[in-house]
Amino acid sequence: MRIEPRPLPATLPFLGNLPPLLTRLYAARGVQSEAELDKSLARLLPYQQLKGIEAGVDLLVAAIDQRQRILIVGDFDADGATASTVGVLGLRLLGAAHVDYLVPNRFEYGYGLTPEIVEVALQRQPQLLITVDNGISSVDGVAAAKAAGLKVLVTDHHLPGEQLPDADAIINPNQPGCSFPSKALAGVGVIFYVLMALRARLRSLGRYATQPQPNIGELLDLVALGSVADVVPLDANNRILVHQGLERIRAGRARPGLKAILEVARRDHRRITSTDLGFILGPRLNAAGRLDDMSLGIECLLCEDPALAQDMAQQLDDLNQDRKSIEQGMQREALAQLKDLPVESMPYGLCLFDADWHQGVIGILASRLKERYHRPTIAFADAGAGMLKGSARSVPGFHIRDALDAVAARHPQLISKFGGHAMAAGLSLPEANFPAFAEAFDEEVRRQLREDDLTGRLLSDGSLAVEEFHLDLAKALRNAGPWGQHFPEPLFHGVFQLVEQRVVGERHLKVVLKSECGSVRLDGIAFGIDRDVWPNPTVRWVELAYKLDVNEFRGNESVQLMIAHMEPR
Repeated sequence: MRIEPRPLPATLPFLGNLPPLLTRLYAARGVQSEAELDKSLARLLPYQQLKGIEAGVDLLVAAIDQRQRILIVGDFDADGATASTVGVLGLRLLGAAHVDYLVPNRFEYGYGLTPEIVEVALQRQPQLLITVDNGISSVDGVAAAKAAGLKVLVTDHHLPGEQLPDADAIINPNQPGCSFPSKALAGVGVIFYVLMALRARLRSLGRYATQPQPNIGELLDLVALGSVADVVPLDANNRILVHQGLERIRAGRARPGLKAILEVARRDHRRITSTDLGFILGPRLNAAGRLDDMSLGIECLLCEDPALAQDMAQQLDDLNQDRKSIEQGMQREALAQLKDLPVESMPYGLCLFDADWHQGVIGILASRLKERYHRPTIAFADAGAGMLKGSARSVPGFHIRDALDAVAARHPQLISKFGGHAMAAGLSLPEANFPAFAEAFDEEVRRQLREDDLTGRLLSDGSLAVEEFHLDLAKALRNAGPWGQHFPEPLFHGVFQLVEQRVVGERHLKVVLKSECGSVRLDGIAFGIDRDVWPNPTVRWVELAYKLDVNEFRGNESVQLMIAHMEPR
């Protein structure tokens, strides 16, 4: 693992009267003006720039006026769950009389609006189908819905294929010809924008002349959760959405279900950060879709009864514990497959398959292996009927969805279907094609990446001076976000004296450190350590990459280093 300085622009921008350290941190993350730090809702990009937004609103106004039955078809991850919830709650707030949702069970139907899911949907007798967080690649599913006489509104954020579905309206910032400046909206962000546009249209029609207009800002806690959990880039627009959602949660105004998940996870809502959304709330919500049925997660978020929400949140927590156990077993099996393979002969693009692996957990497994071996990774599970389902995770600089497209172009018969983003994708292929696909994928990775690209690196924001290890700075950094994908939390590095070290939990290392000059004593923690390496009583000095954090224990606050990387010096 290499620690490298994070690049800075040649000239630092003027960002107001900020401390020099914060100016440097923001500049290193591409902030060029003080306006980009304004996280008020007034600074959101206007919905009018979304292609298809007026046609989509036309459908919704007609559905409200005609009291049509609206069915939302979502995805089975946290973005899909929050998008489904936001769609249901938002449309009800804005006057829709009949709104329901349907989430395909990933093990029976797979992803998206397929013709099979349309058959299930028709049992509800909808008149308008709305996809959230899916649909842009559902050419056959949309055709089936249209053939059945339904209107179809596609809202999505995934990259489109060569052919778009023949929907009545498509709203997706990544569709061809869309001028919306932010291509990073999550699925939940797209449906929130649709609600903003719908409310504006209803306002222009005089619907709120004698009554207050509904406050769809009440849904921003869900928008924040789905955006962070889906790991979309936190550009300036997404940072506004996430910041506003976090503010609602901290003020105690979150949905009862979201509050309940936090309580079960023993997290104080007043101090929640974007990291908590991604690593505490997101996995518990995702566990329902990975192991069971995402309807449990959506019902928890929709729930108005705190006691019932608490019960569902506990079920989600139990599923997450099961997911962890399954994941750890799969990791052991994957590492066993790779243990005898020398690093120099390891494929540039890793493809692994085990007939007993769980379909709902292969994405996490691919992510863990990618982090360990620093190369694009695809984990496959048996999908039945001679087919494999794969989940892919990538490294910076390698667009995984485009790579699959390139493999499909060179070898047209290998992949049955695929889709995704730059950093994550999914695919299906016949089990008999696995060896040939693994070879073709490795060839494509080798075509684009050099050996040097497969070495893990951490970008550091520099070293902190002794006088900077204090609570005020740690709190200022926490509040300077929200931090996340493409807007990473500040990471520093330095050399420290290792005074104490002990394992807590199963794989976490608590340490006591002294600054290099020995004048400051600090606590630190490293999560998920390699027990073959740590603790090591012979090590006296270490080089760390770390985040400056606030530790809260029994009402007392202190500075703590969250250690991202540690090696002996």
